[in-house]
Amino acid sequence: MTDIKAIDKQYVANTYARFPVELVSGKGSLVYDEKGKEYIDMGSGIGVTAFGTADDEWQQAVIAQLSKLQHMSNLYYTQPCAILAKMLCEETGMKKVFFTNSGAEANECVIKAARKYACDKKGPECYTIVTLENSFHGRTITTLAATGQEHYHELFQPLTPGFVYAKANDFEDVKAKALENNAAAIMMECIQGEGGVIPLEPDFVKAVADFAKKEDILLIFDEVQTGNGRTGELYAYMNYGVEPDMVSTAKGIAGGLPLGAALMGEKTEFTLGYGDHGSTFGGNPVSCAGAISIISRIDKKLLDEVKAKGQLIKDTLTGAPGVEAVTGMGLMVGIKTVKPAGDVVKECMDNGVLCLTAKDKVRLLPALNIPVDVLTKALEVIKAACA
Repeated sequence: MTDIKAIDKQYVANTYARFPVELVSGKGSLVYDEKGKEYIDMGSGIGVTAFGTADDEWQQAVIAQLSKLQHMSNLYYTQPCAILAKMLCEETGMKKVFFTNSGAEANECVIKAARKYACDKKGPECYTIVTLENSFHGRTITTLAATGQEHYHELFQPLTPGFVYAKANDFEDVKAKALENNAAAIMMECIQGEGGVIPLEPDFVKAVADFAKKEDILLIFDEVQTGNGRTGELYAYMNYGVEPDMVSTAKGIAGGLPLGAALMGEKTEFTLGYGDHGSTFGGNPVSCAGAISIISRIDKKLLDEVKAKGQLIKDTLTGAPGVEAVTGMGLMVGIKTVKPAGDVVKECMDNGVLCLTAKDKVRLLPALNIPVDVLTKALEVIKAACA
């Protein structure tokens, strides 16, 4: 039998501390390793396989598109790209969409658009973007610079200039940093995912939104992890009753295929013109066909189920032995455990449940449609591992 772990170790770049599990197949929220052991997947590829593994409807949409066009450059029109953009705009009230391959690229796009908007309207000295401490916006040099965690900056200096970091949930600090630095935009995650699954406070988000509108500073929400139904609304900002100028998203949007999107509102819909930005694979027809299948099924019924399942997780784990706190929203959950999070994740894995970590927490990002009985079974394993 081929030793995949040995081949991977020899030939794949040494950037991932992989778990000692080789996954070979799956269906829905169940996946299987090379020995046939079954696992309940509570991570969904870090929030990517929105409807689980090998979802039938998603497969049919992707296969149908593969038999027509697997790729065509953006010099030409393709139906999936146009239809998906229309769906996203109609669902959000945004005006235009630029498609990318990843969340980092979507963030690069909104950063470029914010700087051009501010330069066009206020002058070239207006380029700084305020982000939050403990944020995470990607791994390119510019999105690392946008990330408000010093740990990610240490090895890759000099980073792209023009970013300052304000304290999360401290409106006065955001306001001061924005005014002192003649900010072009304020960029936030409604839930700081990689930062430990920490939701922003509603009053803070509302205050920042009102301030940004008053000062004509663009308001950008990074919905790479929080978007596409994950929090019980299509996008997490919708839980807060605010209107962004731009939104970046990726991960779950195409159900497992690489796709990101930068959504631009009324202020910025015409900021980027011909040649200002581009992407060879952005708007790929197969990825967009997969995304149409996903977005078309994220309706109120599903979103209500996501909220109910999220509440089930909180009710089951809050106050359980070894659990200090449960944070998050919908099916984006962080569990602060007495034991080291890594130890809990290992014990869960040994007992057939795959979880993630975020900082010092166990992180859960199951498929949006995980059956309640499967979720309940997984929670019993997690609860036992925490004790």
